[in-house]
Amino acid sequence: MSIRTFSAHQVRGKRVLLRVDFNVPMKDGRVYDDTRIRAHLRTIEALRDAGAVVCMASHLGRPKGKRNMEFSLGPVRDELVKLTGWKVRMAEDCVGDPVKDALASLEEGEMLLLENLRFHPEEEKNDPEFARLLAEPFDVFVMDAFSAAHRAHASTRGVADHLETYAGYLMEQEIAALSKVRDNPDSPFVLILGGAKVSDKIGVIDNMLDKVQTILVGGGMAFTFLKAQGHEIGKSLCEEDKVEFARSMMEKASSKGISIVLPSDVVVADQLSPEAQPAVVEVGAIPSDKMGLDVGPGTADAFGKVIAGAKTILWNGPMGVFEIPQFAHGTKKVAEAIAVAVQGGAVSVVGGGDSAAAVAAFNMEDKVGHVSTGGGASLEFFEGKGLPGVEILLD
Repeated sequence: MSIRTFSAHQVRGKRVLLRVDFNVPMKDGRVYDDTRIRAHLRTIEALRDAGAVVCMASHLGRPKGKRNMEFSLGPVRDELVKLTGWKVRMAEDCVGDPVKDALASLEEGEMLLLENLRFHPEEEKNDPEFARLLAEPFDVFVMDAFSAAHRAHASTRGVADHLETYAGYLMEQEIAALSKVRDNPDSPFVLILGGAKVSDKIGVIDNMLDKVQTILVGGGMAFTFLKAQGHEIGKSLCEEDKVEFARSMMEKASSKGISIVLPSDVVVADQLSPEAQPAVVEVGAIPSDKMGLDVGPGTADAFGKVIAGAKTILWNGPMGVFEIPQFAHGTKKVAEAIAVAVQGGAVSVVGGGDSAAAVAAFNMEDKVGHVSTGGGASLEFFEGKGLPGVEILLD
């Protein structure tokens, strides 16, 4: 996939509207995880060094189209300054005179961060007039927010109708890594799926089925597949309306010579809490009053052996409720197996969202290949859907 990227001469002396994703976790009015901010630093620095006037735009949370200072990007600006030492001003709004006045008063070396785009309901509606107003003070648009690229909003799609548009470095990195796995994978290709719901992964399974050799299924979604095999699953999570899909998918995969590997043992408990007392049982012996909350050690070992032989790996969704230590073993073992495979030359992409959060919790972000910043965006990419915020960048 070929996308337009900027060079220094294309942005030098230009006023650049840079779409970032600073939708960071906040607690008590402060940023407590700066991962998304750090992901954009290379692009910001390149624009800055090229002599561009850099103006960053982002959403934060869900203020529901109203000006709610609980969702102000002010604390994000403070964190960016703390992280980099750069001079960053804050605009009172994202369109109109507050933006024009702030741009006019910027001193050499200063950058600007616009206030929350979602203080305006027109942003999420991709309102044409709002997109025009957003673009009006600028010469160039750089789209760097891959994690928001699946949304056709004014700041991710609409402004491109009014400005020269290029990809930032984070966007370029995401597209290169994800395209390699989706469009040109080396065999054996192992798809690892977890998380709560089968319904979240149907599109990925459908689109990738003809490209993979093995699918490993863990997490809550595994119990829908186990139910389809006729197993009793106790109080485990199950999408009853997807049992037939799981059954037909296993039959389809079998007819194509694709192996779907399900858990052989699981970790169960009578409650989902840090106080829960875990036990390991075979999948045929899940007690009626227990719920499965992680893959068992036997399954984790079996998954690890499959991963060890992979040349291409795509992982989306944890193997258990990794946020609780006694149900984190399966997810960590999968991450460790991927790290070994990557060290041996395998190409790996970890989908965003909970998978990325799990890798971060284990301090393994730099060991498991490319960790995508996009949860919903990476899912839709692997479903084969066109992403509005990427389509504007295609040559």
